[in-house]
Amino acid sequence: MVCNRGGCPGVKGAAGTWHEGGITRLPLPGRISSTKEAVMGFNARSARTVIAVAALVGGLGAMTACGSKPAWKNPGDKSDTPATKEVATTVAAPANGATDVSTATEIGLANAKPGSTVTITDATGATVAGSMRADGQTWVPATQLKYATAYTVTVSGSDDSGKTTFTTMAKPGKTINVSVAMADGKTYGVAMPVVVRFGSDVSKDQRANIEKRLLVTSNPPQLGVWYWFSNNEVHYRPKDYWQSGTTLSVRLATGGLQLTGSAYGAKDVTVNATIGRKLVMETDDASHQMTVAQDGQVIRTIPVSLGKSSTPSSSGAMVVMDKNKSEVFKGDASDPYVETVYYVQRVTIGGQYIHAAPWSVGDQGKRNVSHGCTNVSQDNAIWLYNLTILGDPYTVKGTPRKLAWGDGWTDWDKPWEEYVKGSALPAPVEPAPAASSPAPSASASTN
Repeated sequence: MVCNRGGCPGVKGAAGTWHEGGITRLPLPGRISSTKEAVMGFNARSARTVIAVAALVGGLGAMTACGSKPAWKNPGDKSDTPATKEVATTVAAPANGATDVSTATEIGLANAKPGSTVTITDATGATVAGSMRADGQTWVPATQLKYATAYTVTVSGSDDSGKTTFTTMAKPGKTINVSVAMADGKTYGVAMPVVVRFGSDVSKDQRANIEKRLLVTSNPPQLGVWYWFSNNEVHYRPKDYWQSGTTLSVRLATGGLQLTGSAYGAKDVTVNATIGRKLVMETDDASHQMTVAQDGQVIRTIPVSLGKSSTPSSSGAMVVMDKNKSEVFKGDASDPYVETVYYVQRVTIGGQYIHAAPWSVGDQGKRNVSHGCTNVSQDNAIWLYNLTILGDPYTVKGTPRKLAWGDGWTDWDKPWEEYVKGSALPAPVEPAPAASSPAPSASASTN
């Protein structure tokens, strides 16, 4: 009870209690005929009751000021609870103080927040450019890091005062060259795969790590995947033909990347290219005609002669791989010949081409007499040669011979559902279509 020494006389408390002379008194249960009786005329049993109750109330009253009600707090009210401290974004990999780190390393983050940024500097203070992967958890340097160099990593928005440092590996004694079948600044057809070749076989157990470092960016974005044709060649294609006008940025970020147990990628390779108009060539053996369509419109039908019965042409989806104004063709022991052929466009590794064949003009559009190539007239060969670019698709159907998988850029001869199985990584997830929105009103801006 918090009162003056003289008590709190006459102060009425909660639930009918009275404070007199420093004692809290309560109305008695049972026979109470008047205030005087309540104060003075009660018997001993009643007195004992009052004393017990007074002791209880007095204990409660000690927690409050005289005559004031005890403060009540809602159990759900957390206004007095200290705020939970936000977990800082930190560097998860490489570990702080790590040495012998690959120059192809990436910066893994823990507790990454949207908009987190990473800064890497070397011992001279030079900053390394880079960007975050789509997962928001991994930051990729834009160039290969230097060998035997110390780096410091700082993450923005972190309240951790420490910084992560690591040192890269010394230059390895054995390296493997990596190349891509594209030239910087060139334009390619809509079926052009990104063809990556390694100077020697790479380990199968490294395929997944390698794929992660083969970076293809398309604008507009298009879903694509890698397919391993062999231990030294992997291709990338989109789900459907590239959209005309697509820009491609390809970075083979393999410099310093482990490719075998003892060999590493020699350096990074970067190529920027463009996808041109959509040109599609299709030949039907039943009609001996080739249809050439550009951007969905048939622009010419060309009579052809395909491979004769002993050397049939392959049926399947092919791609123009190479072009030359002339090449020397040679037969084998069973059919020896040497012939200079003009306006040639290669579509298989095994030696099938589209080319000018003036000697078979009388057969073109009627019968098959070639060694497996697509024969066309000189005029049509020149016209077609001047029209096509590498990466244009060429499909043949109706012949008795099936195109062998891997005999050229056969990427389009498998459906997407089968092609994705050739990757060492899980199949990519196609983004959900954007939700449709109501049509704008007549007064709304449609810019």
